Amino acid sequence: MKLGHYKCAGFLAASGALCFLSGVLAERQITMPKVSELNVNGRDALIDAEGERTLLSVLRDDLNLTGTKYGCGEGQCGACTVLLDGAPTRSCQIPVGSVGRHKVLTIESLAPDGPLHPLQQAFLNHDAFQCGYCTSGMIMSGVALLRKGRNPSEAEIVRFMDGNVCRCGSYQRIIAAIKEAASKAPGGAK
Repeated sequence: MKLGHYKCAGFLAASGALCFLSGVLAERQITMPKVSELNVNGRDALIDAEGERTLLSVLRDDLNLTGTKYGCGEGQCGACTVLLDGAPTRSCQIPVGSVGRHKVLTIESLAPDGPLHPLQQAFLNHDAFQCGYCTSGMIMSGVALLRKGRNPSEAEIVRFMDGNVCRCGSYQRIIAAIKEAASKAPGGAK
């Protein structure tokens, strides 16, 4: 199945199937089976989670991956953005039971034991954050854009990052950071 961006209840889902399933669950209150395994950051993680729980709650509460933030809880701010098979996805809106064998990448995957990812370093270089709450979601969305393998224009960056909200208003510095990372490491380096 080819993944793309699907508008779903005001947020972007990684696939139409996930979008549909999320909507069905919300409308019909379907009970999903427990989830015992999840592929996160390149590893299979053993978990014991109710399928209706959000991916965000499982990442934070069960796997102790707290870099992904709870922002609005409605998929509108982007603080909870992770990559699901490479596509930016609002983890606060995705039931963990719908993730299946899709690969989940969180902010923790970018520099587990080594130097910062080029986009993380560019965020530091440009002071592209103030309070830092949106930063992990911004970076994960930016990494998805950089992995497209080209040097995006400012308009392309703005369009792709639409839906990631910075309450501090650091947008120009965020754009500058993405431009720097794109110019130094086309393809996002990882």
